Amino acid sequence: MSDDNNIKEIKIEGQNIIENIELNIWEALIPVFALVGLLAYNIFFSDGELLGEYSNQYILLIGGGVAAIVGFFNKVGVKRMMTEIWENWKSIFIPVMILFLVGALAGTWLVSGVIPAMVYYGLQVLSPEIFLPACIVIAALISIATGSSWTTSATVGIALIGIGTDALGMSGGVVAGAIISGAYFGDKMSPMSDTTNLAPAMAGTDLFTHIRYMTYTTVPSILIALIVFFIISFNIETTGSSDVSGFLNTIDSTFNINPWLFVVPGAVIALILMKTKPLKALGAGVLLAAVFAFIFQAEVLSGLGSSNFGAVVQSIFTDTQIVTDNEKLNDLFSSGGMKGMLWTIFLIICAMVFGGVMDAIGALARITKALLSVASTLFGLFASTVISCLGLNTIASDQYLAIVIPGKMFKKAFDDRGLAPENLSRTLEDSGTVTSVLIPWNTCGAYQSGVLGVSVGEYFVYAIFNWISPFTTLVYAAFRIKIKMALNKSV
Repeated sequence: MSDDNNIKEIKIEGQNIIENIELNIWEALIPVFALVGLLAYNIFFSDGELLGEYSNQYILLIGGGVAAIVGFFNKVGVKRMMTEIWENWKSIFIPVMILFLVGALAGTWLVSGVIPAMVYYGLQVLSPEIFLPACIVIAALISIATGSSWTTSATVGIALIGIGTDALGMSGGVVAGAIISGAYFGDKMSPMSDTTNLAPAMAGTDLFTHIRYMTYTTVPSILIALIVFFIISFNIETTGSSDVSGFLNTIDSTFNINPWLFVVPGAVIALILMKTKPLKALGAGVLLAAVFAFIFQAEVLSGLGSSNFGAVVQSIFTDTQIVTDNEKLNDLFSSGGMKGMLWTIFLIICAMVFGGVMDAIGALARITKALLSVASTLFGLFASTVISCLGLNTIASDQYLAIVIPGKMFKKAFDDRGLAPENLSRTLEDSGTVTSVLIPWNTCGAYQSGVLGVSVGEYFVYAIFNWISPFTTLVYAAFRIKIKMALNKSV
């Protein structure tokens, strides 16, 4: 028993479950309603700028404040709330360090020429007969390299849309669907992606375990998408040719492009396969890329700062912009370094405040108990998680919140069932990350539609990977395929 007479701690499967015997379900939902209401107002009436650039972070803190007030009325002390927040913050120390390294990796891979080399060689595999599957592969490779589906669509995606619609005469919807399918596959599987770091942080597992476990559902989903686009390619008439010479010439004239640059990502992949700890693997990727920048891109570095060393340091910590004669490539050849990860890190920190207070007052336990009473089966638990992620993508219009809130809400429920945390992190990505782009008013749907010049309605059916992913994770749950139990026990 704790110091608060109405609070009791129950240990289930090694987890401390905080239950408030005086808190009812409607009181537990008050902070959730406040949070969702403010988020909806922010999106629909304030264009996402209710409280400035960090609106979502502030709203999470306000939600935490509302939860604290509910706690005060139910005899929960400040000390307990602060203890739970502190425990939450301690649990995300490693994920936050990884996010900083991800930012550093993005910067050094840019100035070393690794990302430009991937774009350069990727664009050369295009041909009309395999154009659509090639769009998936190219977008996937670039998204894995950059960790961003948005950057991929805004750069290579624009080029591919132009080639597919203008040069080959294809429908914008089918080309955009292929690009988005590949971009979000890469976004999910990249250790540099913020959502790929966010999901395991919410669920309580590590980055590379999460990525390895996602392959079970993600690879079949992208293979289905590839098969469908191969079929479409053989049954679609094309005209003209796919000319990417302008992009290739710009990249070649700006960077020293050669196959040796692939040693850097190859080394990181090898370390990951050898199950090296994420901090070491990503740190090695940053250092190796920095060395390659000095060896291969001295001319690029000289144009970025007062010294080559200063340019590399800048790429690690702050903004880097390599200007070319092609405006469409300039967005790709920019990076925010560690500084660029601060928005996501602040979001995680604020989410931990909201989740910590909700946990301390017993709200999470009360809500998850109510959900479990409805989702009485293992499949019901997974289905409830999927529906919650889809609902938040629709209501809150933000993929980060569609990961953060269900992640905190369902973590206890998955723990109670003895399920390994990677089950939750995988489900969050399968249903939260990838479906955001299918909602027209979601930030992702609005962004992709605006960048590619194709409405969500036009590409929805062709974004096969995105809408099939939630079904894949539900099929796995229904037939208990690769459902990992805690302590390495399988169902």
